[in-house]
Amino acid sequence: MTAVIELKGVSWRRGDNEILRNIDWRVESGQHWAVLGLNGSGKTSILNMINGYMWPTTGEISVLGHKFGTVDLRELRKSIGWVSSSLQEKIRPNEQALEIVISGRHASIGLYAGIEEDDRVRAEELMRDLGCAHLIGRAYQTCSQGEKQKLLIARALMASPKLLILDEASNGLDFISREALLQSINGLASRADAPTLLLVTHHIEEISPLFSHSLLIRRGRVFAQGRSEEILSSERLSDFFELPVDVEWRGGRAWLSAKSSEV
Repeated sequence: MTAVIELKGVSWRRGDNEILRNIDWRVESGQHWAVLGLNGSGKTSILNMINGYMWPTTGEISVLGHKFGTVDLRELRKSIGWVSSSLQEKIRPNEQALEIVISGRHASIGLYAGIEEDDRVRAEELMRDLGCAHLIGRAYQTCSQGEKQKLLIARALMASPKLLILDEASNGLDFISREALLQSINGLASRADAPTLLLVTHHIEEISPLFSHSLLIRRGRVFAQGRSEEILSSERLSDFFELPVDVEWRGGRAWLSAKSSEV
């Protein structure tokens, strides 16, 4: 099978600090992965590596069949969509929803040229698919947190990426908004032209059955990786979090709770 992402022996040091150590990870075509880790575990560093914003101290990286060092990373990034809540801070409050989505075609924050009709049609189609077409004509500042995230996903899809990274996309959402967003992501994956999806999170209940594989990162190392139903177990996650936890599977999703301490 073709590897969408392949990291071989990847380590990264910043001064005397080893941020990532000996990361081996392969994402095959047709797979969707969840990446789970606590804050400071190294998740963001791995994402920066995949996007070519950081270079490993040791090891090899290939993305979408291109080995780093043999490809123009500026061109490669055009095939990678990255949705992060931090991107919201860069968008002007009065920006129109439709223009935000269309700007993804140009990988810009804001539009600086006229809108082509083909781009308008595609943006409206993506907004319908993600359940946010009602935002057409609305200013960004009037949208809810969940609506803003849907706009950013639609924006990332404008350039037809082959890889879409959802970096804590449900951060700050209430339960209802989070479930609506996860439903939209599941719908996105059913499209014939769906990209490979990476869901980066530290909440296992966000890992829907869509994400058949999971990668656990702890202190800059791979703690475990494989099929989600095998990785997301009570025993494995108790070791991972260094805290006794119970995992209950409902609706194809794992729900985590801390074990009550015995008196």
